[in-house]
Amino acid sequence: MLVLTFSTGIVDAVGYLGLDRVFTANMTGNVVILGMALTGSEDLPILGPVLALLGFLAGAALVGRVLRKAATGWTTASTWVFVVVGVVLAGLAVATSQMPDLPVPQGTTPPPSALTVTTVLGVAMGGQAAAARRLAVKDVTTVVVTSTLTGLAADSRLAGGTGEGWRRRLGAVLLILAGAAAGAALLRWHVGAGLGVAAGISLLAAVLGHLRAHATR
Repeated sequence: MLVLTFSTGIVDAVGYLGLDRVFTANMTGNVVILGMALTGSEDLPILGPVLALLGFLAGAALVGRVLRKAATGWTTASTWVFVVVGVVLAGLAVATSQMPDLPVPQGTTPPPSALTVTTVLGVAMGGQAAAARRLAVKDVTTVVVTSTLTGLAADSRLAGGTGEGWRRRLGAVLLILAGAAAGAALLRWHVGAGLGVAAGISLLAAVLGHLRAHATR
């Protein structure tokens, strides 16, 4: 889950910097951007965040249905979800490498190709988030760290707590930060570069998670 958190940082950096300031995994950021855009704030996108939100909800709903009857913990169904996410990201990496109108320059209208990529990324990240939620690794949702930061501070010794789980929580925050930095750096090459790396990470996580789950049975 921590590895997938790093991957999410890459995907969101690609979306925000390369697809007209749209988050495809962090829906809190998307809702805030959309709210500001609806008030007429200058140069903020509306269609992109809406499509990402709808795609995210669709992906989460689909995976939620797929995993509804699955056993608790990592199952073969979980593995397949993460494999599909990795394959989708790989497909987008290849597709975007053939799109000369990406990345989208700030202040310009995104082309249909960018909006399509935004929507599909939203679906993939929604599916990933739903699968991660089903696994219920405490403080690691793979797509957002606000609750993780809250737990890190509220349960810390400074707040009178035990500080339990601080390594996992801090790791999630640092990894999404590092992923965003890596995504921004890879974007200097092309949009597809970051998506390709994220695809490899997702597939690796799927394989390692599957092997680990079956080794402990």
